[in-house]
Amino acid sequence: MSEPLLQGRPRRPADDSEMEPDPRFTLANERTYLAWNRTALAVIAGGLAVTQLVRLGSADTAPAIAVGITLIVVGAALSFASYRNWQRKDEALRMGRPLPRSSLPRILALVVGGIAVVAVLLAALLLAAR
Repeated sequence: MSEPLLQGRPRRPADDSEMEPDPRFTLANERTYLAWNRTALAVIAGGLAVTQLVRLGSADTAPAIAVGITLIVVGAALSFASYRNWQRKDEALRMGRPLPRSSLPRILALVVGGIAVVAVLLAALLLAAR
């Protein structure tokens, strides 16, 4: 049977040792990790699309390649960060501690939003130069 629950979380053992958390929490943490990796793959695919498709309509491919490579790097970094986020939360669940807050949503929003602004500015400059 599973450990008794206290306010939605397993009770901490008296000796501060690691314990097996309720499987629902472990599986929810894993689903979140997988969702972050799907997002990372989508960002990487977007970067590949930018490098391959945008340059077909432009004489100057450097801006498109720069934006695409940036997206690919962001996707890779997001994948690594999501693993660390999963690891920290799994450890907290096993030790009966509160879950650490994640900065991944804020970072992803700022980086992707920033890249979008740069991409719009580059596209406007390229159109103005024609």
